[in-house]
Amino acid sequence: MTGLAPLTYPLAGLLAEPPGERRVYPVHGVTVPLPDELRLAEPIEGRVEIARTNRGVIVEAHLHAAIEASCARCLRDIEVPLDIEIEEEVLPVIDIASGARLDTSAEPDATRLTDHHELELSTLVGEAISLAEPIAPLCEAACPGLCPTCGERLGPGHRAHPDDEIDPRLEALKAFRVDEGGETG
Repeated sequence: MTGLAPLTYPLAGLLAEPPGERRVYPVHGVTVPLPDELRLAEPIEGRVEIARTNRGVIVEAHLHAAIEASCARCLRDIEVPLDIEIEEEVLPVIDIASGARLDTSAEPDATRLTDHHELELSTLVGEAISLAEPIAPLCEAACPGLCPTCGERLGPGHRAHPDDEIDPRLEALKAFRVDEGGETG
């Protein structure tokens, strides 16, 4: 597939074959443009399997990548590993036998092959990575976060801060205690 963009697969030969025929393509060291401000931390690896159907092809992609992120608690830079699964039906825009343009108005939102019977998977992979991005990534499950006083990362080696001077009007609250019975004293 020299000369083709990453994750672009020529499928004219597969479309000329009967339904049920399959092709498997390895994916190694591929990068794709990502939406928003996402950035890949490592290239995409995995495999793409394409099966001929009576209408077009079914694409199954099993991919692994990592994106750059910041921990939601301590703000350290981290890499978030992602396992991406894509299963999508892709339909042609040109009839393989006649070369005539097909009517696509019945399914305007369907994913389509190019006019040259090529599958361009980069956009689907970028969208899948965007959807797999965690809302609040963490450097570790028990990340202690940041100290509200100094802004340093909490955890081993972080020193406690002495109590600041308390507003004299609130000084009486220091003596406030709740006993085991739920009564205050």
